Amino acid sequence: MSSPAFLSVGGRRTRVRTAGDPANLPVLMLHGIGRSLEDWAPQYPRLVRGHRLIALDLPGFGFSARSPERTTLKVLARGVVETLDALGEHRPLYVLGNSLGGAVAQQLLVLDPARVAGLVLVNSAGFGAEVALPLRLLAVPGLGRLATRRTTRGGARMAERLLFADPGTATSERIEHALAIARQPDPSAVLLETVRELATPRGTRPGWRAELTTAVAQHPRPTLIVWGDRDRVLPARHFDAARRLLPHAESHLFTGIGHMPQIECPDEFAARVLTFLTDTERVPGALPQNTATTP
Repeated sequence: MSSPAFLSVGGRRTRVRTAGDPANLPVLMLHGIGRSLEDWAPQYPRLVRGHRLIALDLPGFGFSARSPERTTLKVLARGVVETLDALGEHRPLYVLGNSLGGAVAQQLLVLDPARVAGLVLVNSAGFGAEVALPLRLLAVPGLGRLATRRTTRGGARMAERLLFADPGTATSERIEHALAIARQPDPSAVLLETVRELATPRGTRPGWRAELTTAVAQHPRPTLIVWGDRDRVLPARHFDAARRLLPHAESHLFTGIGHMPQIECPDEFAARVLTFLTDTERVPGALPQNTATTP
């Protein structure tokens, strides 16, 4: 199985992981706020057969260098396009996005519709105002900067446990990885920029959510919405809102699962995604026609 590697994207160091036959249907996986491509690690052995898998650390997150611009959804989506170009991947692909990555996936569709064959939105941002208190506190002037100045082991442990219904999923390895990310030069500043762009101390801003939903509706694609019913970051009522806003989408609610079903119930998650991909591929005309591999 492949390992993460670094490449230069517009002069920026960008961390990526790819696996699978490059001729296979490409599947792109995008992580959430303050996270990294490791959030998709359990899915590599489960999804790789028949697909080319691509994951990256978004600009300024994980171990990727930030964009010189202030971080916004559009800046993050452009970073994804530039990374795909650097990889020589120009075909329409399926985009799996978790949390913030779900909003970036939708922004990618709006920015470059020809690049997106379909969406899998996993506990995705963009469907409700409610968000976990620690993220809302980061939007408080002064407090956010103080809170991100130094990440302690206890703080990393609390943040990891917030993500899962089963606290045992927040392993020591995940906590060590979070601390390693926190020691990088960019994540704290990019985290604050992202939070302040998208949220206030009261919750996520309605303006960008409405704008994104309206724009996505102009580019209908096969879509699967999945959620964990014990999500403490973006509550499961957002799942109902997503189903209303994207009425054509398939949907599935995982029982007893938190914010990251791809980690907490990896087999069930992969089975649902593979069924969606297989069923969509079988529908005549469901895929865009530009499916040739770019050298």
